[in-house]
Amino acid sequence: MALLPGPPPALKEHATPPRALILSADDLGYDPGITRGLLQALREGVVSSATLLVNTPWSEEAARQSQGLAIGLHLNLDRGPPVGPDFPREFRSMEGGFIGARVDALPVDVVEAEVFAQLGRAERLLGRPATHVDVHKHLHRHPRVLEGLARVARRAGLPVRSIDTAMRDALRALGVATNDAFVGESGEAAYWTPERFAAALEALPTEGVTEWMCHPGHLPELVTSRYAEQREVELATFLHPRSREALERAGLRPTDFRVLGTS
Repeated sequence: MALLPGPPPALKEHATPPRALILSADDLGYDPGITRGLLQALREGVVSSATLLVNTPWSEEAARQSQGLAIGLHLNLDRGPPVGPDFPREFRSMEGGFIGARVDALPVDVVEAEVFAQLGRAERLLGRPATHVDVHKHLHRHPRVLEGLARVARRAGLPVRSIDTAMRDALRALGVATNDAFVGESGEAAYWTPERFAAALEALPTEGVTEWMCHPGHLPELVTSRYAEQREVELATFLHPRSREALERAGLRPTDFRVLGTS
């Protein structure tokens, strides 16, 4: 496991690096249909990174199918059961799962323990260290979640996704590496259409590490998700030859969060 005894690794003093693009997909292991499409986007399209949910019935199979790919942890404090054995009963539903609406009330130590447990499971399932951590529904926008996550990420030497300047500054103040810019959303309409892909590429900063968050996949087979048909639109965008050609013309080869290595 990445978390070793002794002092945490030293974080490099932040300096704006040459331009790099991380095209990272959330929700590996969420549902078999989503997983199939996501892996197709990684292997046949331009998506370069993904993050794994470790507390679903399909996590183990998704991890097995992702061998050889750049995979991080998709920290989940919103749905399904906790991974850690001591997650407080008062923050669990009648069925024993997370209560996403109460995440802002979680004590920092509780978050830290659950991050530690989920990261450990991710590494066991993957058989290798996670590349980074991001958070389902961006729940690290809550200060105590961010602090608990940062404690573990700092000791593990793992980058964490930031979604805005305030979060970016907070993570760096806590000694955690993070991306310099972020683009992505999931709403009523599919976010990554060919038109938005082209516009985002045109607007890409000339320096620094930018993450494009995405949600490619096939239709969910066993779960209900408000972002369903939209995933197939995103998948088609990332599989289209024009997307790869546009990146090549821009001199870009999408990478993963290991570009932000802290050691």
